[in-house]
Amino acid sequence: MHDETLRKGEATQARILDAAYTLFMEQGYHGTSMRQIVARAGITTGGLYNHFASKEDIWVAVFFDRHPYRAVVPVLRTVVGESAGATIRSAAQRLVSELSQHKDLLHIMFIELVEFNGAHIPALYERILPEMAPLLAVVQHSSPELRAVPLPMLARSFLGFFFAYYITEILMPPQVRALMSDDALDVFIDIYLHGILAEGGARGEERGAQIDATASAASPVELARDSQRSNPPDLRHSRAIG
Repeated sequence: MHDETLRKGEATQARILDAAYTLFMEQGYHGTSMRQIVARAGITTGGLYNHFASKEDIWVAVFFDRHPYRAVVPVLRTVVGESAGATIRSAAQRLVSELSQHKDLLHIMFIELVEFNGAHIPALYERILPEMAPLLAVVQHSSPELRAVPLPMLARSFLGFFFAYYITEILMPPQVRALMSDDALDVFIDIYLHGILAEGGARGEERGAQIDATASAASPVELARDSQRSNPPDLRHSRAIG
C-alpha cells in the first residue's frame, strides 16, 4: 500500500512538472499562475500544494530536472582518449552534440537569468562540478604536458568555453555563420587546447610574464637602482652648472 501511494505521489509530481514546464516555456515564469498549472496538470490545488510549497519551488524542480546536465554529465564520464588532448577533444564534441539536442536550454537559462537574476545557478554548479571532477581528474593526471591548472578552474574553463560555442552557434545569423569554416568546432577545440598565439608569440608572452613577475617581486631599492642604470644622469648639465 505504501509503495502504491509513493508511486501515485511520484506520478502526480511528474504531471505537475510536465504541466509547469510547458507553461513556463510558453509564457515565462511570471506569466504563469498556479491556477494554470493546476488546470494543465489535471489535479486539485490542494494536490499541488502537497508537493510544492510555492511556484518558485516548482520552477527550481523544473530547472534542475529539465536542464540537460542530467544527460550531458553521464556522456562526458564515458569519454576516453589516448592523451589529454584527445580526451578533451572528444569531451568537447560530445558536450556540444548533446547540448544541440536540447533546443529548450537557451529558453530555460533565459528565464533563470532574466526572471530570477541567476539565483539558482550556483546550486546548479554545485551539482555539476562534483560529477565532472572524475573526468577532469583523469585528464589532469594523464598527460605530463598539461599545465598545472586547478581542477575547479579546468572545469569552469571547459564548460564556459564550449557552452559559449553552443550559444553563439544558436544566436549567430546565417550570413555570419556562412563566414565560418565547416570545422568551426575543431578550430574552437584547437584554440582551447593551444591558445590563439603562434608558437613564437606564445614564447614571447611567457618571457613577458616572467619579466613582469620578476619586476613585481623586486624591492623599491632594486627598482630605483635599475632605473638609474637605464637613465644615467646628464653629467654635462651638472658640469655646466658648476
